[in-house]
Amino acid sequence: MDRVNYQIALKELGTGHILNTWCMKTKAISRSGFSWQVINQKWDNFLESFDGFDVLKVAAYGPDDITRLITDESIVRNRRKTQATVDNAQTMLDLASEHGSFHGYLRSLDNLGYSQRAKLLTGHFKGLGRTGVFVFLYCVNEEVPDWHQR
Repeated sequence: MDRVNYQIALKELGTGHILNTWCMKTKAISRSGFSWQVINQKWDNFLESFDGFDVLKVAAYGPDDITRLITDESIVRNRRKTQATVDNAQTMLDLASEHGSFHGYLRSLDNLGYSQRAKLLTGHFKGLGRTGVFVFLYCVNEEVPDWHQR
């Protein structure tokens, strides 16, 4: 999908919503296996290092950007999570383009139960596990079960 088609998909959703949605998903993935407090303390640095989580910019990151990020001492330097962030930006754009918006993609999951939605999301997005799906959906005001029922 080219940049023009992505711009159309993002325009329909609104960049504020897609930024918040992608940012929350990335934060959920970043917290996995790390102290949430550490991630929260470094989050402003993540925002700066990842170009404000501009989905179009991050989706276009190449090997030099990955190297820059995994040597950036102001953030958690984990190659797998860094690469997942870049790959997930591309996935988010693909889903937004396919469904008219990322919100449209989420709405396409409305008829599914929570465990089915979680399975699809963990299949689409690298590094997103069971807890990350719950946190992500909760943070973007999607319906989630009680914590112990997830």
